[in-house]
Amino acid sequence: MAAGGGHDIEIKHVLVVGGGTAGWLTACHLAKSLRAADADGVRVTLVESADIPTIGVGEGTVPAIRKSLQHLGIDEADFVRECDVTFKQSIKFVDWLHTPNGTSHYYHHVFDYPLQNQFDLTPYWLMGDAENGSYADSVSVQGQLCDRGLGPKLMTDRQYEGQASYAYHLDAAKLAAFLTRHATEKLGVEHRLANVTDVKLSGDGGIEAVVTDAFGDMKADLFVDCTGFSSLLLGQTLGVDFIDKRDTLFVDHAIAAQVPYGSDDAPIPCHTISAAREAGWIWDIGLSARRGTGYVYAEKYTDHDRAEQVLRDYLRESIGDKADDVACRRIPMRIGYRENFWEKNCVAIGMSQGFVEPLEATGLLVFDATAKMLADQFPPTMASMPALAKRFNERVRHAWDKVIDFIKLHYCLSGRDDSDFWRDNRREDTLPDSLRENLELWRAQVPSVYDFPNKFEVFGVENYLYVLYGMGFPTNMAPLKSRYAEGANARADFAYIREMTERVAGGLLPHRQLLDRIKQHGIQKV
Repeated sequence: MAAGGGHDIEIKHVLVVGGGTAGWLTACHLAKSLRAADADGVRVTLVESADIPTIGVGEGTVPAIRKSLQHLGIDEADFVRECDVTFKQSIKFVDWLHTPNGTSHYYHHVFDYPLQNQFDLTPYWLMGDAENGSYADSVSVQGQLCDRGLGPKLMTDRQYEGQASYAYHLDAAKLAAFLTRHATEKLGVEHRLANVTDVKLSGDGGIEAVVTDAFGDMKADLFVDCTGFSSLLLGQTLGVDFIDKRDTLFVDHAIAAQVPYGSDDAPIPCHTISAAREAGWIWDIGLSARRGTGYVYAEKYTDHDRAEQVLRDYLRESIGDKADDVACRRIPMRIGYRENFWEKNCVAIGMSQGFVEPLEATGLLVFDATAKMLADQFPPTMASMPALAKRFNERVRHAWDKVIDFIKLHYCLSGRDDSDFWRDNRREDTLPDSLRENLELWRAQVPSVYDFPNKFEVFGVENYLYVLYGMGFPTNMAPLKSRYAEGANARADFAYIREMTERVAGGLLPHRQLLDRIKQHGIQKV
């Protein structure tokens, strides 16, 4: 008997319970790392119900997904063709600030890091050396690429490379189907269609088997819970408590709708639009054949009928009276995360692990990161499982807490005063202590890498800079001016960025045209 109570038995079989994007992405990561396709590899099986539809609205990603797709051996052109993919270079936040004269305001949270030759340009932007340009436009070319409707790649760029950093918009249902084929045909994942009717526990309180209607008892050494909000294994069976975070992040419902373009050649935005409204915000994602839209809102501050009307009013601006005929789907959301994410021989990935609103494409980001962490740190034996589980729980909890800090940042900086929803979001008692302390510090000095010491930070200093200064955060530079003596060099860098913006933009195709060419000609592999 090994320390921690586990037998020193090799782990040879993993059962992923539940499909969708989280389930199949997890299966792919595990199968790739554990060499499931080889005779001496670890078996990876995924069981899912044909009767339970996936939510299918997680249509935005962040640049980290490119590394995962490349690591899994996925051809980028095939991915673009089969998943209705478009490119995403930014999140455009519209009307998150109050403007006294009622005009619309927006800023970009772009994916390119701010230019940094020898020093950080942020203090010099704050001191006015950038000729009054927005923060994103002053330190990067990418906001202008988005505003001009340009894609991030040249046709001569290789797979997963571009002139600017990028992620994707995609059809979530098509992605799940695409990953299913890749996992089963190329990575050796065994696929089973069945309904789970019961769960059997072992003598030590772990999971022994899931009981299915088609295959009876399905046993494994380790189980991965990808059953969504129901959290069938981790929550319902093993009784791991849920930590509710609605006292910090208020939104708890979404109304989603799929909307056609006005014409087949309509421009496709190369960014997600996030438009603030009275009790939340509206997402607007352009795929190649349609738009995916929805209103994320807090039931405490509105009602469902009013929320649906807010979404239809937004759609009416682009599709007129057709907005009245669009089918809408209401989705309740449970905001927070499990007390543990790995309990006994069960690991939760996806919404069974936790969920917050998709403001910064957090869902797929965390699911992908934790699935890869599990695959990279997979226990070789049952005896090694407790120590790995402890570290996994610590890292994933830290990641969720930092995600919540970052999402809350967008709300607490807003000057909107049109509803209790926005006013309450600025109350200090709704802010996590870690965020409150950072904001207090950043009023006196510019954020730096020293404020993000943990390697597993989900959002880093660059992300915070784009949001803080996109929303006009007031760092007091007056006492700091003597520390920054590179004004002339900073002005030269800002001028260089303006020049580079025109040069890069001049070589890029309109987004839809780029996508059409990729679908016709593919993307260079070498």
